[in-house]
Amino acid sequence: MPLPLILGIGAAVTGITGVGSGIHGAMKMKDANDTIKEAKERHQRNINRFEKNNKSTNEKMDQLGQLELDILHGFSQFSDTIEKIQNRPQFKEYKKDNITLPKYDKETLKNVSVGAGVLLGRLGGAAVGTAGGFAAAGATTSAVMALGTASTGTAIASLSGAAATNATLAALGGGAIAAGGGGIALGTTMLGVSTLGVGLLVGGVIFNVTGKKLSNKADEVYSQMLEAEKTINNICCYLLELEQVAGKYINSLETVRQKYLEIFSFVSYVVNRLNKTDWYEFSEEEQLATQNAVLLVGLLYKMCQVKIVNKATNENGINTINKNEINRTISDSREVLNQIK
Repeated sequence: MPLPLILGIGAAVTGITGVGSGIHGAMKMKDANDTIKEAKERHQRNINRFEKNNKSTNEKMDQLGQLELDILHGFSQFSDTIEKIQNRPQFKEYKKDNITLPKYDKETLKNVSVGAGVLLGRLGGAAVGTAGGFAAAGATTSAVMALGTASTGTAIASLSGAAATNATLAALGGGAIAAGGGGIALGTTMLGVSTLGVGLLVGGVIFNVTGKKLSNKADEVYSQMLEAEKTINNICCYLLELEQVAGKYINSLETVRQKYLEIFSFVSYVVNRLNKTDWYEFSEEEQLATQNAVLLVGLLYKMCQVKIVNKATNENGINTINKNEINRTISDSREVLNQIK
């Protein structure tokens, strides 16, 4: 066979092989691109699902946090009324059937009321999840922490207006800048950005999942997406349960609060409208109502003290729901309500 013909056939065969390899390579590239596209779209759907669940849970937790702060803020009106009653007995700590409620203490109630008032005043411009953060950490504790002591050494509870607000914001920011804290600016940020607020609901793990960019290699991107999906599924289950628990706790708090308001309105009428301020002049019904009001304030104080969320021990872990204490507190509230005549 002539050499030119052999070379021509060889070139043709090589060309055909090259075309085949090119087609195969193009198909592999298309498959890889399709895999990457599918994985990233699925990852985005997972993130959207998380954001939807997170929004719904934050709204429910905000409702709980707002309710708890409203309850605590109202304690000042209660203590002002009780303090008008002369010759009243000491309202001691309540202990019965493994249920312990704090004794009446006007300073404690005043402090928590002022702290709750300052926090409520800052919620207007705060991000979604801020009030829920206070509930997650225990609204009573958050309100007390908001009081503390100003950088000047003056008790925040004794301040008012802008001075009280600024001192509280500095306290939330870790103290005055001069003392090594973050100052008012950081305190404002903590109230204004839910991811830095008091008691992040989910924990740090979600930021590693939602903030991390997936690989551009098909064999890696799908594996990363599946791993992230597993984490997001766990978080969404946690958020759904947290929302349900928060709703259950809201119902329990509302039940106790309504009973308290019903009884306290009667006590307030006796003291502030009828001007009866001597315990010995109170009827048996009026004395019992006052004692029950004190009891219910102790119960509400304790209920608002419960942490809804336990912070993860691992920085990148998922927080847990404080179910045992929540369920026990709800059970205790029912027992106390059943004992009130």
